Order: sequence, then structure tokens, then C-alpha cells
Amino acid sequence: MRILITGANGFIGQALLEFFSNSDPSIKIRAVARKIVSCPSNIELIVVDDITHNTDWQHVLMGVDVIIHLAARVHVMADQSVDPLSEYRKTNVGGTLNFARQAAQHGIKRFIFMSTIKVNGEFTENGQAFTEEWEPNPLDPYAVSKFEAEEGLKAICALNAMQYVIIRPPLIYGPGVKANFAKLMKLVSLRLPLPLGGVRNQRSMLALGNLVDFIYTAINHPRAGNQLFLLADNLGISTPNLLSKLGVEMHKPILLISLPPDFLLWLGKLMGVHTIIQRLIESLQIDSSKARAMLDWLPPFSVDQSLQETVDDFILSKQKMVN
Repeated sequence: MRILITGANGFIGQALLEFFSNSDPSIKIRAVARKIVSCPSNIELIVVDDITHNTDWQHVLMGVDVIIHLAARVHVMADQSVDPLSEYRKTNVGGTLNFARQAAQHGIKRFIFMSTIKVNGEFTENGQAFTEEWEPNPLDPYAVSKFEAEEGLKAICALNAMQYVIIRPPLIYGPGVKANFAKLMKLVSLRLPLPLGGVRNQRSMLALGNLVDFIYTAINHPRAGNQLFLLADNLGISTPNLLSKLGVEMHKPILLISLPPDFLLWLGKLMGVHTIIQRLIESLQIDSSKARAMLDWLPPFSVDQSLQETVDDFILSKQKMVN
């Protein structure tokens, strides 16, 4: 079997390359990246510098059985584009659907597409959790583009023998994580008092190792074809609990001060960081029981184990920068 992975230079892509380079030798990997990147010697690397509605994939798709499509214009908290939706659509919709059409024409068996839980919405009420049956509610240009790509992919697969597997993950963390989770670890490392002790939310997350394991399951599981899956480690963890766990793993216990969440939201609006405060205060829970029941899949890595690995890598990276 030959598997094609796009976005091989990204956070998830790099983890998949490492996993497959040490797994079943009968699985051959072809990695696609926008630039030359470090790659295990047993993995074929192809550079595709831009993914648009007219990218030619003919030479890349030869001999491929399964595609894992990770490449995307990723979510940006404060996008400065004049027309953000148009920019997201170029890669996430036009690029993905052009790729999927050519894949179907080449007889690709399965197209695994990495979407986002933001397609379901930004928050859940306490006691509720997103499931695959919830009506989509994408609220920002990135989420809209991912939802449009999902719908287009389903339509292409309906007209061809190719099957889709759509994955909507929440925040993904693990060794090498960047963006918001890395900022959270930096904040904890400063040991500043944080006014989040009164927050009573629950936010689902997904360990990188658990995502990689699920993708491996989805490659050839007979019941995964033409299915949507929402994935998470568990129903969620509160922001104060997460901060406390990070502090313990870093050996830098933090001081949490309790301030009313409504006051924090008001303060966030005043300071122009309302969206950031919302993500720290509101809940976003995912029920991934479909993946567990349909595919007999269980997350192999615990939250505590995955957080420890994430923190250890973060500390090691800081030490390397100093040296």
C-alpha cells in the first residue's frame, strides 16, 4: 500500500512521517510539502509549492492507494487579509476539491480529510457536547472554508468509487506544538498569577499521538469509509485544571485568582482580546463515541501522559535555544 500525505512539513504531518517510518514496512509513504523538509530516508518527498484549483497532481498520484490531506491555509486569530474568506477558499476549498477530483480519476481508494471542530461551532453549553449529528455552524472564514471543502469532497466521492473520511479535531497538542498551546505553556512558565480560578468550563482537546493512531485506523478500517468523525481525548478539561497540570509538569505551580468570568469577558473587550478570553472561559466539548463504537477505537495515550510529553519537549526546546 502507498499512502500520500500532504502538509508533511506541518505539526501533524511530521508526526505521521515519524510514525510511518517506524511502522509496517509494507506501507510506502509519499510526502508532499511546500518546501524541502527533513524526512526519514525511507519516505519519498515531493515538493508542491502551491495548492490551488489548478495544481497538477498527476505525477504525485501515480501508484497511490490512500490520501491523508492535511495541507491547508490554517486558522489565524487576527487575519489581516482584505477578504479572508476568499483567501481561505483558494487553498482549503479550490485546492482540496481539485486534488480530490484528480484523486478520484486516478482510482484512489480513500481520501482522509483533516477538517476542524470549528465547523460545528465555537462553543457548547455546559453539559452538552458536539456530535456528528449536530447541524454545522461555521462562524469564521476558516471554518466556512473547511465546511465547504467537506461538502464538495462528499459530492465528488458520491460520483466515484473513492471513499472519504472526514475528521474534525479540536485543539491538538503534543511535542512540537505551536500557536495557542505553546503560548499557554509560555504563560505558565512565567509563574504570573492568573485570574482564571473561577472558570468552570470544559474544553475537549486531542493528543497528537491519539490523532495519529486514529488516522492509522481510518486508513483501511472497512467501516470508516464515507464517514465523519469528531475526535477528542475525552469530554474535556477545565482551563484552571489544564493550567494546574501544566504547572505541575513544569515544576512551576501557578497561582490562580478567582474573578467573575463575565468581568473577564468585559475586560477582554476593553483590551481587544475578547476572542482569546472567550476561548479560555467558554466550553467546547466533543462526544467521540461514534469513533469508539463504530471502529472499536480508544485513545491509546492518556491526557496526563500526553501533557507530560508536550511539556518535556517544550522545556527541551527552550534549553536548546539558550545553548
